Amino acid sequence: MTFVLVVDDDPAILRTLGINLRARDYEVETAGDGRSALQIIDERMPDVVLLDLGLPDLDGIAVLKRVRTFSEVPIIVVSARAESDDKIEALDLGADDYVSKPFSIEELLARVRAATRRTGAAPSVPVVEVGGLRLDVADSSASRDGEPIHLTPTEWSIVEVLVRRRGRLVRKIELLHEVWGPSYDHETNYLRVHLASIRRKLEADPGRPELFITEAGLGYRFNSD
Repeated sequence: MTFVLVVDDDPAILRTLGINLRARDYEVETAGDGRSALQIIDERMPDVVLLDLGLPDLDGIAVLKRVRTFSEVPIIVVSARAESDDKIEALDLGADDYVSKPFSIEELLARVRAATRRTGAAPSVPVVEVGGLRLDVADSSASRDGEPIHLTPTEWSIVEVLVRRRGRLVRKIELLHEVWGPSYDHETNYLRVHLASIRRKLEADPGRPELFITEAGLGYRFNSD
């Protein structure tokens, strides 16, 4: 299920977008200010962000800049600021799209669908082959040069989350929630232990990992390039 974060200081817009997105089977969370939005993104990375610029604390531009320091999550700016300078600034800073208020719900939903198609927010995952390593996440099978590699169910859960979001940072708390559940917030030692085992099994040189990368203080990234 695609997870959409809606950031706007207008309760009516939050309610309207929440109802319409949920009716189309999106998972939705809302934030009425920039700091709340950043906290949600820090705890659980959404698949798409709908971001208003006129927020009561941090300006939407500030939120956009902050997010782009650690994530390429698709961001669609939804703003009453219709001047071309505002659009250009937002797009230059990394927004994927810009929708002016008032907007058509159907048009906005089409933009959300387009953003998820471009980034593969909920795609089937193809088989990943890097060098002699072959990972088939759907089939939970791994091999190197034709020789099977055994991973535990927990290791596969971690590998699946990272591979499905390959190239994107997955923050520690998000990975804990995905694999162990929402009550696991601080057990980062679980991740260190399991990632070490995954690297021993899947990396050509576990001491110098090239696939399962640690982003110090932030989380992990699967790099298949």
